[in-house]
Parts: sequence; structure tokens; C-alpha cells
Amino acid sequence: MELKGKKTAVIGLGKSGLAAYKLLKKMGADICLYDGNKNFDIADYDVPAYLGDFPEEVFAGLDCAVFSPGVPLDIPVAEFLKKKKIPIIGEIELAWLMEKGKVVGITGTNGKTTTTTLTGEIMKAYQENTFVVGNIGNPYTKEVLKTTPDSVTVAEISSFQLETIDRFCPKVSAILNITPDHLNRHKTMECYIDMKFAITKNQGQDELCVLNYEDEVLRKRAEELSCRVAFFSSKRKITNGLYQNENRDIVDGDTGVVLMNMKDSNIPGDHNCENIMAAILITREMGVPMEVILSAVKSFQAVEHRVEFVKTVNGVDYYNDSKGTNPDAAIKGIQSMDKPTVLIGGGYDKGGEFDEWIQAFDGKVKKLILIGATAKRIAETADRLGFENYEMAETLEEAVKRAEQIAQKGDAVLLSPACASWDMFDSYEQRGNLFKEYVRSL
Repeated sequence: MELKGKKTAVIGLGKSGLAAYKLLKKMGADICLYDGNKNFDIADYDVPAYLGDFPEEVFAGLDCAVFSPGVPLDIPVAEFLKKKKIPIIGEIELAWLMEKGKVVGITGTNGKTTTTTLTGEIMKAYQENTFVVGNIGNPYTKEVLKTTPDSVTVAEISSFQLETIDRFCPKVSAILNITPDHLNRHKTMECYIDMKFAITKNQGQDELCVLNYEDEVLRKRAEELSCRVAFFSSKRKITNGLYQNENRDIVDGDTGVVLMNMKDSNIPGDHNCENIMAAILITREMGVPMEVILSAVKSFQAVEHRVEFVKTVNGVDYYNDSKGTNPDAAIKGIQSMDKPTVLIGGGYDKGGEFDEWIQAFDGKVKKLILIGATAKRIAETADRLGFENYEMAETLEEAVKRAEQIAQKGDAVLLSPACASWDMFDSYEQRGNLFKEYVRSL
């Protein structure tokens, strides 16, 4: 798509939108900006910018609109553009149009950030010219002009970002798992699944998709894909990919060769074994020698905000799992605990259910402290399931102080909300950083 001189609107002025604006400016596009937030500060921009209501007379003459991932495709401005048959692309697609090297795309409900970060570290150990971008917090459009024919871009891609791709085609894609999430935006589970599989839509036999064999949806849909497929499994022996055996060895299913044991990893748990196997399969396909891969895996440390140890206070260990933004991710946080746990949960309501999360407490959670918009709904679920050891807190700081009073020597305090952060915080990072700040002040 040639964008020089084309009338192009950037819709949504968050981090991704502003990065897209800067790239479009370098491409010579005729740009305007739009955000539904009437209070957005546009003083520093030298192009037309519109806030609140969008100008129909201006937008009717657009050649293209670039949507930030946080902007839904069913709001009035999107419906207007679709009615006028004006092309809508996303920030990921815009960057892809300028990409010069090879691309890895990683999606899934949980594990994306850990797998993307680990894949990036492995690639950097072998290929210096590697970029780690996307939903991980570094906009693809910010880095793409640095790519070269021999560079590798490792992209974490959310379902929101996959809504607006067209020609995007990674050399290797990965779908780590699919559990209910973001149903307030995607409306149905079927739509959410389709969005995740969109990462494969342009792949053929020259490309590979890495899938979790233990996810029934992924296993079944694999038969429909046009690209090659490799699996990983944390629970059973498979031949087409990697699996974890009863000794917690990671085994090459094709050859039977043991690659490593999970005791040599710094990130414990079956979910992290899955993340590691996915990263190994991805980077092996990208041509990285196995000795380089395994060395990078064994030296890899946990990602910030994902069951991150913060501090021990009076014999109580505090962990930050703010990235546990849905019930399935938060279940994995609980499963990582090996001691009685005071759990802090609750937050923005994305429309999911909390039954399986509460059932996963399995005697480990001695007290649940609830905050945020979902607190009442979670409490109702807990009552229905017979879990009565909960209480409410007005703020995260209050929750941390109550946790300190409740926890005894040998216990753990875990922030693992099972919800997004947007009701009380700007992001899960802000929520996690504040939690760490409150804990360190104890």
C-alpha cells in the first residue's frame, strides 16, 4: 500500500496510535488524528486533530484509516468508515507493509509475554539484529524502519491487533492457548477463537504454526490450517513436536532426544514449560542451533509482573502477578504457590466467569481480598461455590495492608487479579508497580 500523499487518519492516540502517526509522517502521508477522548492533549501535534465527535465531512474523503488496537470496530467512527468503504488497517498491518526482514508472531490468551520475551532473548543470542515488538509494550511501527533483510522481528500480537490485519504473514506463528477472555469486545467465544486463528490466515506450506496439543480447540482447528504445524504438550508423549515427560524432561517427539529438564529453568510450572517448548520450536524453525537455544532458555529469568517475587516481610513472601488479567492466567499464578496464600484479586470486568478460578484455590488460598469493579460479582461466585474466606478493600494499598495483617510467617501474599486493570489503573504494569511500591514500604 502506497501511503505517500494519501489522506490517512490515525484513530486512537494511545502508545500504538502515536507510533503509527510518526511512521506515517515519515512515509509522507497526509495525516489527521482522532480520539474519542475529549480531554486528550493534542497541543504538540502539527497535523489536524479531532476529539470527541468525528468530522464526517473530513473522514468521508479519507483514503485509509489506521486503528489503534484499543479501539473497537463497532463504534460510530468505524461504522461510518465501513459504510463509506474506506480501508481500515491496524498498527500491526501498517508496520508489516514496511517490514524488510523475517517475522515471528505469537498470540494466545496466556503466556504471550513470557514466550515472546524468551523467543526474543534466544533470537538475540544468535541474531543481533532482532526486534521484540507488539502487545508487549513496544509498538511495531516504532521499530519497523530499522529492519533489514537479515533482521528478525518477534511480535506479541493480541486478538485486538489481529482484528485489523490483512496481508500480515509471519514466517512462524504460535497460538499458545485459547480460554475465554475479552468477550466484552468479541461478544462470542467463536469470534474470539477466529481472531486468534487470524494470525495464520496468510500462511502456507513455507510457514509454520506452533500449537498447544493440550488445547482441544487448537488441536482440532490444526487440521484446517494451510501451513505446516508443530505441537507442544506438557502432559503426553507426541511425535510432531516437543513434550514434557513424567521426569519433567523436555523431549523431541520426532527423535526421542531429551533436550533439557525443567529443573534447569528459572521459570517453574507446567505453563512455563509450555512457553519454553513453544519458544524452542519457534527458534529452531528460525534456524537457531539447539545449543544456543538451550543456553538462552536456562539463563532466562521471569518476566516482570508474572509471578514476580517482590520481597519477604516478617517471613511472608510477596509476589506480583499483575499480568494475571483473566481467570485462566490467575489460576496459573495460584498453581505456582507452594504455601498458604493471601490472594488479592478483582478489577475491570471483561465479561468472563470466575468459577474455575475460585475452584482452583484448592485449599491454598486462606483469604481472598477483593478490589475493583468485579469485587461484588466475584464475591457472589465465591458464595455460590462455598468459599467464604473473602473480604473487600477499597484500594490496592488498603488490600496490601490487610494482607500484611492476615498473613503469618511461612505464608505468601499474591496479587493475581484475574481481571484487567482499567477500572482503577492505566495498565497492569501500573497496578503491578504500585503493588511493589506498597510492599516495599511495609
